[in-house]
Amino acid sequence: MKILTKDQILEASDLKNEAVEVPEWGGSVLVRTMTGADRDAFEASLTTTLPDGARKPNMANMRAKLVALAVVGEDGNRLFEVNDVDRLALKSAAALERVFAAAQRINGLGAQAEEDAAKNSKAGLSEGSTSA
Repeated sequence: MKILTKDQILEASDLKNEAVEVPEWGGSVLVRTMTGADRDAFEASLTTTLPDGARKPNMANMRAKLVALAVVGEDGNRLFEVNDVDRLALKSAAALERVFAAAQRINGLGAQAEEDAAKNSKAGLSEGSTSA
């Protein structure tokens, strides 16, 4: 197995795009795998810290949040900013769901990704493995 250098890792082109047809919007959008920073921002946006320091789920505009982070233009730059999420959330639920589902799939998010990871984890264990 080839061991990569820091420069090879930092220079690797590892963000992939997928075109998703959105008839409600009259065309297609490019959905990109998120950067690590984008994924952290998305996950952080799904919880709210209460005054006592406890955290509770915040699912408000969850689909619009992910779509805003994952949809890019042909230049690879995000089309939406954080302040666009509320307006994006007012778009067709069917259209948002279609783009959201694609973003989940290519970013390894959601229940299906968890099931796939569990299957891969079990399949990767050999009979002599001491891993649980």
